[in-house]
Amino acid sequence: MANENAENKAEEKTGLLTGPDQQCRCWWCGEDDELYRHYHDNEWGMPVTDDIRLFEKICLEGFQSGLSWITILRKRENFRSAFAGFDFHQVAQFDESDVDRLLQDAGIIRHKGKISATINNAARAIEMQQEFGSLAAYFWHYEPSAEQRPDKMDYSTLSKLGQTEISQQMSKDLKKRGWKFVGPTTCYAFMQAMGMVNDHLEGCFMREKCLTARANTDIPSL
Repeated sequence: MANENAENKAEEKTGLLTGPDQQCRCWWCGEDDELYRHYHDNEWGMPVTDDIRLFEKICLEGFQSGLSWITILRKRENFRSAFAGFDFHQVAQFDESDVDRLLQDAGIIRHKGKISATINNAARAIEMQQEFGSLAAYFWHYEPSAEQRPDKMDYSTLSKLGQTEISQQMSKDLKKRGWKFVGPTTCYAFMQAMGMVNDHLEGCFMREKCLTARANTDIPSL
């Protein structure tokens, strides 16, 4: 028990958890949920440039507002079925009958404001694609420089980092363009999820993998 307590204190201090495979991971994915670990190990922080996946990620982050991410993750396949795989060209054609249908779908979050926002945002995404060539070109131009990132990528820093000046700028511009449910905290979570920022802790085995993936990813320019 003494050793277990010491290990727990170390985890609280570093934010790193050592799984049964002896890999060190960020605290937030826990030790017991395989789905959460898989998301941490394969998606979170890896760079995304596909417009459909980017639209999916920002919409799901909007649905997550006020809820836990694992709740959304467990329902993600249901969301994909409900929203045409997040093909925003199709979602933009949804009407009130689709809103009513989705409000009856127990497999997703039945929040009328968030459902309507997703349909609205699909139309805004089409406009953005037409203006910038791709959603990727628009979103990635917000990628912060090294000087705009925290000096330390440790638990004491990242566990308190909910939004940044850049996520505030993104949120403000998206709202001007008519997007909904895109507050600065949602935008920062989106930046983390799509790999625009790498917030894996120092010591997490995924940190270097994400850095390497970003270095090898071609980002479309405006």
